[in-house]
Amino acid sequence: MVGVTAADIDRMTDALFFDGADRRRKFTKFWTLLPLAAVIASAGIVSDSTATVIGAMIVAPLMTPILGTAQAVVLADRRNLIRSVTLVLTGALSVVLIGYLLGVFSPAPVLAATNAQVAGRVDPHLVDLIAALATGLVGAFALVRPDVSDTLPGVAIAISLVPPLAVVGLTLESGSPSQAAGALLLFGTNVAAIIAMGTAVFLGYRIRGTAESSGYPVGQLSRSTLAAVALLVVAVAIPLGFSGYQVRRQDHITAVATPIAQAWATRGGWQITSVDYENGGLVITAAGLPPAVDPATLSQELAAAGLTNLAVDVQFFDGGIRHLVTGP
Repeated sequence: MVGVTAADIDRMTDALFFDGADRRRKFTKFWTLLPLAAVIASAGIVSDSTATVIGAMIVAPLMTPILGTAQAVVLADRRNLIRSVTLVLTGALSVVLIGYLLGVFSPAPVLAATNAQVAGRVDPHLVDLIAALATGLVGAFALVRPDVSDTLPGVAIAISLVPPLAVVGLTLESGSPSQAAGALLLFGTNVAAIIAMGTAVFLGYRIRGTAESSGYPVGQLSRSTLAAVALLVVAVAIPLGFSGYQVRRQDHITAVATPIAQAWATRGGWQITSVDYENGGLVITAAGLPPAVDPATLSQELAAAGLTNLAVDVQFFDGGIRHLVTGP
């Protein structure tokens, strides 16, 4: 891979690090744009407006200190590493707080069940990590290669940073810490991917050697530092993998249970209107004329199909609910 020039190092350092003669201007820009992006994202999520949320993605400046963290890691620049990480953490907290405050003024709870913007950000899976790694690679490459920097707006849209944090605040205010945790995991996934791919690209372009030869202070890069970056990706991959396993398991249970429930209802002259997996169990809705079908046989048939120790709620057309547990 072709390396970078001393001019590239100066350009990248000026773009990513909050130091130098104009650091006050950089901080002012960051702390002006980030709260505005948080307000835009939160408003877009509350109104369930995709276009508004995309606008927040473009405005948000969080990508700068995250890629700055990657460059500081490669250069072993402790001062700028601490500064970049601090900006990421304080910036993330400020977005969560703004989201929470806007949630107070929302006329209704902002939750996944009624809001597509929330639903798309509270249940991340391994595919989100793969997409984040690819997007982080593009973002780092665009920074190193100014001739492809026009792709950065697309990177800002693809790598969702501020909207998940706004969802964290909004769902916390709406009383759903589990959904907030899912959105926070998505944010952490994107941050880990950007740092990991930024570190890999910067090392591949040999910015350490060029920086050292051009007089920029370069520290000692240890293997433990690189291992810590890799562990960031592993740390988010584990819960993402578990989440994916849970989804596959739920899909399997629903797929097995649906034809059994349909056959059971048909024998009684009823029909199944829905079979869903919710809160650790099956929720089956049945509609028909009295008398209601006996759900005990349904429990036995589900157990015979291998769906054992499963909580099942059968909801009848008159509003009655039978709570069952399939046998071992």
